Amino acid sequence: MQETARRSQATARPPGRPREFDMDTALDRAVRVFCERGYHATSIGDLTAAMRLATGSVYKAFRDKQAVFLAAFDRYAAVRREQTRSAAARGSNGRERLRHMLLFYVEHSQGIEGRRGCMVVGGTVELAALDPQVRARVNAQIETNEAFIAGLIREGQGDGSIPAHVDVDDTARLMICITQGMRVVGKARLPLDGKRLVGVAMKLLA
Repeated sequence: MQETARRSQATARPPGRPREFDMDTALDRAVRVFCERGYHATSIGDLTAAMRLATGSVYKAFRDKQAVFLAAFDRYAAVRREQTRSAAARGSNGRERLRHMLLFYVEHSQGIEGRRGCMVVGGTVELAALDPQVRARVNAQIETNEAFIAGLIREGQGDGSIPAHVDVDDTARLMICITQGMRVVGKARLPLDGKRLVGVAMKLLA
C-alpha cells in the first residue's frame, strides 16, 4: 500500500516541490467526496473544502481534477486491497478466508459506508468508457480482486475445504459480480441481507 501511495505522490506533484500536507490524509478525504458525489458532480471547490487545502495547494500538488481523481483512486485501491486481505486472513482455510472476504464486502455495502459508494463502481459507470487512464485502473483493480479470489479457491481445493470440481476461473468471476453488485445495491440504499447472500454465494463452492 505504501509503495502505491508513493507512486501516486510522485506522479501527482512536480519533482522537488516540498509537500506541505499529508498526502494520504488529503487523498482519503478526496476519496470520500468522489465516492459520495461521483466525478462529474465534484468540483475543485468541493475537493479543496474536503481536503482542507487552499485551491493553490491543490493545483501545486495536482494538475487538475482528473489528476486528483487518479491519485485518489490509487489510494482507494491500495487501502481496499489491504483491508480485503486482512479480512480474509481471519479464516482458517481457503473456504473460510473467502467467506470472510465476502463478509467484508457486506459490511462495506451497508449503512453510511454503503451509501457513500465505491470508487471502482463509480469510476466504471462514469468514466471507464471514455477515459483510458481510469479504465486501465478499474480493470487492474477488478483483475487483482478476481485473481485474489481465484487464489483463495485454489487454496481451498488444496486444503480440502472446497471441492476439486469447482471451476476456479468461472467461480471467481461470478464472485466479482456478487461483490461489486453488493456495492451497487448499497449505494442505491436498497435493503441488503448480506449474511444471507453470503450463505447463498458459498453454495457455489459445494
